[in-house]
Amino acid sequence: MQKVETLNNPIVEQRADPWVYKHTDGYYYFTASVPEYDRIEVRRSETIQGLGSAEPVVAWKKHENGPMSANIWAPEIHYIDGKWYIYYAAAREDAIFDHRMYVIENVSANPLEGNWVEKGQVKTEWESFSLDATTFEHKGQRYYVWAQRDPKIEGNSNLYIARMVNPWTIEGPQVMITTPEYDWETIGFLVNEGAAVLIRNGKIFISYSASATDYNYCMGLLQADENSDLLDPASWLKTEEPVFKTNVENSQYGPGHNSFTVSEDGSEDIIIYHARNYREIVGDPLWDPNRHTRAQVFTWYEDGTPNFGVPVPDAK
Repeated sequence: MQKVETLNNPIVEQRADPWVYKHTDGYYYFTASVPEYDRIEVRRSETIQGLGSAEPVVAWKKHENGPMSANIWAPEIHYIDGKWYIYYAAAREDAIFDHRMYVIENVSANPLEGNWVEKGQVKTEWESFSLDATTFEHKGQRYYVWAQRDPKIEGNSNLYIARMVNPWTIEGPQVMITTPEYDWETIGFLVNEGAAVLIRNGKIFISYSASATDYNYCMGLLQADENSDLLDPASWLKTEEPVFKTNVENSQYGPGHNSFTVSEDGSEDIIIYHARNYREIVGDPLWDPNRHTRAQVFTWYEDGTPNFGVPVPDAK
């Protein structure tokens, strides 16, 4: 058995909304929001720890004006049917918080090479604030999960799911699977966002993040039976309490917007997330750059649900 790497946090400094994907070529591919919110970077390493020193390659830069010209947020890199795709959200310079969701594609074997081609906006039922898209395949069907504001519902964003007909197009219906309702989901803002999918033990889990992006930011969890209708909201069970949250003792504040991967030998499950190591923030948390990428091994409860524990302290 390969040696399982030791993880010392933070893995990558000043990278929020981190996404790590372990490919069949043995590399971990990494992308995340950069503090300038002006570009999408990709890097790779044979170890998770090594991502911190890996050379980033700029895959795409924001436009000068019009769509995709401001606040490039939360990219995710996926490998689908032999091609690479990055899902991301972008706003406009004249409306910097009116985000929409977009996709770029790369046919190169190595996504640090070749050309990224814009595939356009992922259209949903409404033209409204939308972001944090992820995708997964189950039983031969590809699904898209994202956060969006329903113009008829109070709040900032709910989570939705829909089938995909190709990696940049969904088909109706789009179904809401969670809306902010508990106290811990509604601090500062009414937010459900940052979904990540984990399929294990006969269940499909969707983690998500809630509340404002300060120390109140935390993670909830949805689960559905793998044989259920994923487009039926009743299939999804939601935790009543957060499953991952601020830990003052370990000086970890606002953990969230996570992704999932595995150890080098595939024997351990690993959660990738961002958090700060201090509570007090001057000004708007969005402009504070110190949400660092972190990683830690997690385990499983006897009932087959994930046990994320608490955010571990930074390495000394």
